[in-house]
Amino acid sequence: MGDLPLNINIQEPRWDQSTFLGRARHFFTVTDPRNLLLSGEQLEASRNIVQNYRAGVATPGLTEDQLWRAKYVYDSAFHPDTGEKVVLIGRMSAQVPMNMTITGCMLTFYRKTPTVVFWQWVNQSFNAIVNYSNRSGDAPITVQQLGTAYVSATTGAVATALGLKSLTKHLPPLVGRFVPFAAVAAANCINIPLMRQRELQVGIPVTDEAGQRLGHSVTAAKQGIFQVGLVGFCLVFATPLCCALFPQRSSIHVTRLEPELRAQIQAQNPSIDVVYYNKGL
Repeated sequence: MGDLPLNINIQEPRWDQSTFLGRARHFFTVTDPRNLLLSGEQLEASRNIVQNYRAGVATPGLTEDQLWRAKYVYDSAFHPDTGEKVVLIGRMSAQVPMNMTITGCMLTFYRKTPTVVFWQWVNQSFNAIVNYSNRSGDAPITVQQLGTAYVSATTGAVATALGLKSLTKHLPPLVGRFVPFAAVAAANCINIPLMRQRELQVGIPVTDEAGQRLGHSVTAAKQGIFQVGLVGFCLVFATPLCCALFPQRSSIHVTRLEPELRAQIQAQNPSIDVVYYNKGL
């Protein structure tokens, strides 16, 4: 087997990004939670493979699939512009487990004020880390700017959550379930532009097709942040829509239950064919 050719463009995703399917395959790979389990040595090994290949040196015996795997492992842990290793919970591969956990807790603990405040704080702290870790460009952000963005977003989320909670006290409990999502949507409107305000001030790098920098653009930053914000807006509604796929009070036929329970039910209530249960979140 010969050496791997050096003309594979790993600056771009592996799949055609002009199609939705190609973009979906790319982001499924980027957000793969299994990347969180990789050790520091594995991350460094992938970085070395990618950096060597970009420098025109292919690791002996490396296959194309291994190269692409290294590229996506590298991308999952290191910032594309600064090259810094991203903190674990700020990586895109942490999005699924972290969001599932936080969203579940916000939906579960929405009745009492202290838990509303706590989980909105947790969520906005997580969002702040993600927005900072995945910002575009390599312009530095001051501690003051970070602090202002963090406090503003967290305060906005908590204030919105508590305000909506007070308004829904006399409404059906189902309405209260949607309070966390409204609070998150409001907070994201504050969080994203503030955490990425540096991009709006100095712009983000723009490159030619080969990846060579041509300058910095504020206009490109505005468009990028708008697109991020739109995705975040969609995600706010994606969770309740996914939760709504199945009824909260679901049913199961008695014949599908465990033999012991089935026998017990048929002995006590032979006319019952279907039983019901709360499916949870």
